[in-house]
Amino acid sequence: MIPKGRLLIIGGKEDRDDNDIEMEGKNNDFSPHEILKLLVKSKDDRIEVITTATSEPESMRKTYEETFSGIGYTNFDFLDFCDDQIHIDYQVKRISAAKAVFFTGGDQERICEALEQSVIKKVLMEKYLNEEDFTIAGTSAGAMCMPKIVIVEAENGEAMLENDIELDSGLGFIDNCIVDTHFVHRARFGRLAHAIILHQECWGIGLGEDTALMIEEGSKATCRGSGMVWILDAENIGQTNIKTVKKGCPIYAENLKVHILTENCQFDLKDGVFKGDNEKDHNR
Repeated sequence: MIPKGRLLIIGGKEDRDDNDIEMEGKNNDFSPHEILKLLVKSKDDRIEVITTATSEPESMRKTYEETFSGIGYTNFDFLDFCDDQIHIDYQVKRISAAKAVFFTGGDQERICEALEQSVIKKVLMEKYLNEEDFTIAGTSAGAMCMPKIVIVEAENGEAMLENDIELDSGLGFIDNCIVDTHFVHRARFGRLAHAIILHQECWGIGLGEDTALMIEEGSKATCRGSGMVWILDAENIGQTNIKTVKKGCPIYAENLKVHILTENCQFDLKDGVFKGDNEKDHNR
């Protein structure tokens, strides 16, 4: 089934009131609040902000209250899911009425654990599949938890070592990708490459800061923001020791492929077609 809704996955440190955006003074294409303005089409549309990933929800709430009010949003509020199911009916009603649900940053494992068996996850999936103009968005950890497979822990070393990455089940809104965030600033190429060498059926999506992919119809992705998105492709990997490497030893791989997207570049996550801004298509 082709989803009618949209996914907006953000690499973290998006332009908001508490962030110093490095690209603002360097990038001629920088546009204030460009990514967060994509959440809804009307400033009166309902936005639910999920702060479950963070250990400091009050601080996160203050930040987004100021940012969203500055954008001109008039209809937003905050939810923090936990194991307590007392208020589940109330939470479901609020999610059901929303035009956008936005997961903040923090710890992606907290989101996955809170929603793993929750009716909230089912409601989100139903809305994503069936409702036009509905957006599920997330930044940093909130973006990483979106796919079927999520990076929980990984080392950022000089080499990819056997047993230095932990993967788990994500929310499953998209099933053929693994997402990593703060990709360039935190030197995460190795850990994302490691993840997709283990799961060669998946694209690796490395999101730069203040940069996002808007994914429509389940596969049509457009880069937005002031940085870059890296797409890693392990489908045609040649020689690799991923299945035989001993614990603590480095992993090698032949023919790992990389695409780099900037503002308005498009990539189809179904058939691998890349389209640069105002350029012809290039096949995978």
